[in-house]
Amino acid sequence: MKVVLAGDADATGWGRWRAELAAAMPEAEWFTRDELAAARVPAAEVVAAVVASPPPGSLVGLPNLRLIQSLWAGVDRLLADPTLPEGVPLARMVDPAMSAAMAETALWAVLALHRGFFAYQRRQREGRWQLHAQRRADEVRVLVLGQGAMGHAVMQRLAPLGYRVQGWRRDGTALAAALAANEIVVNLLPLTPATRGLLDARAFAALPPGAAVVNLARGAHVVDADLLAALDAGHLRHAVLDVFHQEPLPAAHPFWHHPQVTVLPHAAASTDPRSASAVVAANLRALRDGRPLAHLVDRGRAY
Repeated sequence: MKVVLAGDADATGWGRWRAELAAAMPEAEWFTRDELAAARVPAAEVVAAVVASPPPGSLVGLPNLRLIQSLWAGVDRLLADPTLPEGVPLARMVDPAMSAAMAETALWAVLALHRGFFAYQRRQREGRWQLHAQRRADEVRVLVLGQGAMGHAVMQRLAPLGYRVQGWRRDGTALAAALAANEIVVNLLPLTPATRGLLDARAFAALPPGAAVVNLARGAHVVDADLLAALDAGHLRHAVLDVFHQEPLPAAHPFWHHPQVTVLPHAAASTDPRSASAVVAANLRALRDGRPLAHLVDRGRAY
């Protein structure tokens, strides 16, 4: 089986990926597009592509492509590529290790918001020694937006600690009602036309006063100006943001220096080549053997 690797080689680090992929599936042959041309391997022999944010056009000219396997959980950038081959099954990365890492980040953010640790950090900078009341976990309501593998992993990590956790998906309870019933929102929704800009002034107004937002999904879910306005008005007390409309976050963006915003550099959960390569190999073997493919994307729903 010949497989093409497509993506930003510098950002992806194909050297490590190639070693892990080869170890997970030594019977496959792995090529970048340049290597494919240099080895004069006919493009028609390539049956699968493993991709990581490939530049538009990277998969053009592969007539017998039968699977596009993403190394990333989100596929919004892939689906935005007008040259993405139509009719070829597209699989997103669902890696238990990545879900566990995301749950760890969400747990840290919820604990810090629950116990007021971000407020203590501000008081440290001010040289101010001041205690506030300590609440129990079972007094804190947390809403997890998105009920995929990561959303479930986050809920499973929070619930045993006593947090009152509610999950939400687009085809379930009305968003405004769910927001009104919770004080911490953790966003893990896929980015689709229906969820772009979902966290806007109307959503923030639906939250109770003193609520907090944790965005670990995509920057485009949030209307930045509306979030800043809600924070400045005192309606929201804090926002933990790992993802942004433009990355790296521009130096002049007000999020950097806002006292009620914690900025992370898209670090909540990285794909681990060791575990993800096993996921890739399992799907490639399913393709080879004619078995059902896992984690396929519904292009109509964009996830």
